[in-house]
Amino acid sequence: MNGLERRVVVVVAAALLMGPVTSACAADEEPKEDAPKAEKPKVSPVEVTASSDGFAIKSESGDFKLELKGLVQFDGRFFLSDSDNALTNNLLIRRARPIFQGTVAKYFEFNLTPDFAAGTTVIQYAFLTAKTSPRFAVKIGKYKPPIGIERLQADASTAFVERALPASLESNRDVGVQIQGELAKGAFSYAAGIFDGTPDGASVDFDVNDGKALVGRLFLYPFKTGRAPLKGLGFGISGSTENQSGPAATVAGYRTGGQNTFFSYATGVAPSGTRTRVSPELAFFSGPLGILAEYVRSKGELLKTTTTTATATTPATTTTSGPFAFDNHAWQATLSVSLTGDESSFEGVKIKKPFDPAKGRWGALQLAARVNGFEASPESFAKGFADINKSARKASAWGVGLNWYLNKNVKQVVSFERTTFTGGAAKGADRTPESALLIRSELKF
Repeated sequence: MNGLERRVVVVVAAALLMGPVTSACAADEEPKEDAPKAEKPKVSPVEVTASSDGFAIKSESGDFKLELKGLVQFDGRFFLSDSDNALTNNLLIRRARPIFQGTVAKYFEFNLTPDFAAGTTVIQYAFLTAKTSPRFAVKIGKYKPPIGIERLQADASTAFVERALPASLESNRDVGVQIQGELAKGAFSYAAGIFDGTPDGASVDFDVNDGKALVGRLFLYPFKTGRAPLKGLGFGISGSTENQSGPAATVAGYRTGGQNTFFSYATGVAPSGTRTRVSPELAFFSGPLGILAEYVRSKGELLKTTTTTATATTPATTTTSGPFAFDNHAWQATLSVSLTGDESSFEGVKIKKPFDPAKGRWGALQLAARVNGFEASPESFAKGFADINKSARKASAWGVGLNWYLNKNVKQVVSFERTTFTGGAAKGADRTPESALLIRSELKF
């Protein structure tokens, strides 16, 4: 065995001898604890749903929730017996609204609803509600002030394509803050708030003067918690008071069910002083029957500013007449009956058999009838604040409608309304009656 071979044998032998020694020493040592591992953050599971109520993402606790809803209404307006072609038949997108709403940190609810109809973008709703219980909540942002029972009804729940004449005298949407709540399991509800203030029938996004509107509503369902036939009977009152004086304040005109203006004030007329609205309201829903009725009175004071153009011999002059009191009234009563026996409610018809031809199901049919009227102050014409040759002093309307609820999401509506007028045409003659056929295809989720 040469020297190299001897060295290799020695190294191998040493390795074999050291193996057991190393193992024995390792066995005598205390076991070492594993190094602590960083904890992974816990991710709460979320629930994703899609149903006839829309799309939603909700946390496991339900304290956080995001809902995506929508409303699209495609309308057709056709005016019959319009021999002088004063009114325009039209096909239009009446409403196109993606609706984002939900809950943040359990007690805070939000709603953001833009509207892209008519080629413009308008924020219809943008509000936050802090709600600790059904008995008390605080709501801040842009929404409908609590006045007018049909005005407060959702746009997808009305029995007719368009609202009745009282809606022209009530606030549409305003910016403000209100407290609200329900007591006695919903038998009594209240709402009261302070808002920027709006002209009749109008919406605003900001104020044009320092005056603010106080708006309130009380509503009672005296038999709601029992089993009496009158369980669905409710009545209440709402009202507002505001100061809308100032050169930037405006007055609005009034429109028919066909959305045509039949009354407007003369050029230069503006509000002055305090304006008040009051509206007694009634609702009754029982089985397939539904009744909705209200009366609205809007009164206040107006100023009229007249400016003459300067001539070669006389300078320009500005004169103001008033203030002059106005007192306008409107009312409506709507009756609806489900022909298929489905239950009626303030939120619409609750469908028993959604549309499914394969199973012989065709949805729900609802028949509706309505009468409504409007009357302006006669003195408005006598004082020159309105022109009897352009604005009607009275309007009276009756209408019928047939609504087909295919399911919770799709509805087809056909309404006919005839409106007659007192005044509003040349030489003080009566304006030509309006016969409006309104058709709507609606998708909501």
